[in-house]
Amino acid sequence: MTTEANSQTENVGFFLIPEFSMISFAAVVDPLRMANRLSGKPLYRWHFYGPGDQPVVCSNGIAVPPSRPMQETDDLQRLFVVAGINAHLVDQQPLFKWLRRLSRQGVALGGTSTGSLLLARAGLLKGHTCTIHWENRESMQEEFPRLNVTGELYEIDGRISTCSGGLAGLDMILQIIALKHGETLANDVAEQCIHPHIRPAHDKQRMKFQLRYHANHPRLVQALELMRENLEEVLSCEEIAQLVGISTRQLERLFHQHLQLSPAQYYMELRLERARHLLQQSSLTILQIATACGFSSTSYFSRCFRRKYDCSPREARSHT
Repeated sequence: MTTEANSQTENVGFFLIPEFSMISFAAVVDPLRMANRLSGKPLYRWHFYGPGDQPVVCSNGIAVPPSRPMQETDDLQRLFVVAGINAHLVDQQPLFKWLRRLSRQGVALGGTSTGSLLLARAGLLKGHTCTIHWENRESMQEEFPRLNVTGELYEIDGRISTCSGGLAGLDMILQIIALKHGETLANDVAEQCIHPHIRPAHDKQRMKFQLRYHANHPRLVQALELMRENLEEVLSCEEIAQLVGISTRQLERLFHQHLQLSPAQYYMELRLERARHLLQQSSLTILQIATACGFSSTSYFSRCFRRKYDCSPREARSHT
């Protein structure tokens, strides 16, 4: 017999994609357990789905067995696609058809990390604002130029919820708890997670330069941000110096003092790091990646890449 408390229980599903991120997965599952314990009510029940009946292995090697077959979704109110590395290689039409059917049935859908890409491939993000891990944002925009893909930590747009991965899933799920059960419970869950500040969606995904490099000089930080924001249309050292309001010589001195690199060397490091991410986490061609990272030709890109990583771009991609 169904009690009143149980009739109000929200059934949440998690579809696990092979090589999914464990930290992203835990960040959206465990707060539901804590919400139940702290409220003293069965507010949530969760279920795990996978491509078959075998355990799904995440990126760190831990296997999670599905708790339900894909056919068992009648009581589902919400489902998250939990993904991680190599999601760009997933092109499973039966999965996309299943997700579309759930959407038609009124199930709220979400994605963690690169799960957003799979929702997009299923045609479920049209007209919605979404986000994805910063490594994959550019390639997703290339594949879906009409989608509004932001750099936010998470996006909750109607019945679609997406997050950039990692601990951003915790902030997203806390916001979902707050919307349905109030901020007091959400804050209590956050404290249980030793997460005293629930981050707003617009917090930056990437670590601030000041923290990453212990660089507190405001002109240097400005220069670093200009470089990060201009990887395709590369700025000259003179242009960067002018934009931050110092001489070229002063800019070079700042870089050598704080980073032990010249501005040109650091800029090249950023561009090559970005290229490696795109090779590993996107289906863009090598020419497209070279262009996106500010290289005038694939031959020049390949020479620089080999010098940095001791392998060609093609070899780097084949090793993923």
